[in-house]
Amino acid sequence: MTASTEKETSQLTPFTLWTITITTGLVICNIYYNQPLLDDMSRAFGVTSAKAGLVAMLTQVGYALGILFIVPLGDMLKRKRMMVIDFGFITLALLFAAFAPGINALLIASLLIGMSSIMPQLLIPMAAHLAKPNERGRKISFVQTGLLLGILLSRTLSGFIAAHWGWRCVFIVAAGLMVIMWILVYLLLPEVEPTYKGTYKSLMLSIVDLIKENRHLRLAALRGASCFACFSAFWSTIAFLLKANFGLGSDVAGLFGLAGAFGALAVSNIGRLTDKRSPYKIATVTIVALLSSFIIYYFSGHSMVGMIAGVILMDMGLQGTHLCNQTIIFANNPAARNRINTVYMVSYFGGGAVGTFIGTQLWYKYQWTGVCVVGIIVSAITLLLHLNNQQTLQRDTTTV
Repeated sequence: MTASTEKETSQLTPFTLWTITITTGLVICNIYYNQPLLDDMSRAFGVTSAKAGLVAMLTQVGYALGILFIVPLGDMLKRKRMMVIDFGFITLALLFAAFAPGINALLIASLLIGMSSIMPQLLIPMAAHLAKPNERGRKISFVQTGLLLGILLSRTLSGFIAAHWGWRCVFIVAAGLMVIMWILVYLLLPEVEPTYKGTYKSLMLSIVDLIKENRHLRLAALRGASCFACFSAFWSTIAFLLKANFGLGSDVAGLFGLAGAFGALAVSNIGRLTDKRSPYKIATVTIVALLSSFIIYYFSGHSMVGMIAGVILMDMGLQGTHLCNQTIIFANNPAARNRINTVYMVSYFGGGAVGTFIGTQLWYKYQWTGVCVVGIIVSAITLLLHLNNQQTLQRDTTTV
């Protein structure tokens, strides 16, 4: 992309930014609605907690697959047109989940929900594309705040609805919200013309070259995957913990999302910092915060105060690291931002799927202690790898 073209497209109006942010927040909710509902689903279908945990895992697997095979098309097709079509698939998948007759049908529906709910990964690169270079970190952080609020408040909403009207109603409400956003995106969102002129095959092969050539992208993908694995291990088991240790239901599990909303405020501040200071140094602090949260969890299995404090710290750590990663990988190569985002987000949600699977299996065998230990180990390894590569990558300015 030429300098003149970049200048022409670097106009992200407040109205457009709000439209992108609200859409991002509401669509990402679809990935997380099921997490506070796993205990309800387990009892409804008469299956084990490990089997019910596959609902959350397959949603994340589907999301990773959608990012891998669909999101790269954002570089070669009109993005708004893609999103309008995708809304139809999201709505159908949610209705399939709402009326699933058994656990296996629900698992299939969950995979389809994940595969179709990839719109945030088209919208975030769009915001980066439209933003001025000196404001990119701040604008991405604004959209990321909407994403975080969607992730956190989705659990609150689903827990509340399930407690009063049942878990199936959650997916019916979600489908209704998608129809509303379908109309708003069609009417309000600007079109972004494609930048890639090759075939789908060459587009996908070019992703391999991006991975080989960009060490910053590889490290960001590793950080993102491992941090989100820890986060997912927690959220896929919190409903079981609250039921076992506190005698509480899905509505309270969802309310933990409100505690994590403090992380959204931190993300906004971190976004401003990444425009002025090294995102690598900021990521060191945020990874330490994630590690600290699991140490707190380890000693707080019967303490509500400790659990809330851990949630706030964990969300700040995860979302802060995520924003630093995105600021780094979107710093160059505007024509390939969707493919760069594909590499990062496939790793991110692949890590989330692994974390969900391991978390639910460890809960089934070792309860809360197993979940906390794996969170401590994985986040500690992430911190060590980050510190080991930080100085080398900061010296390497040729790939950013």
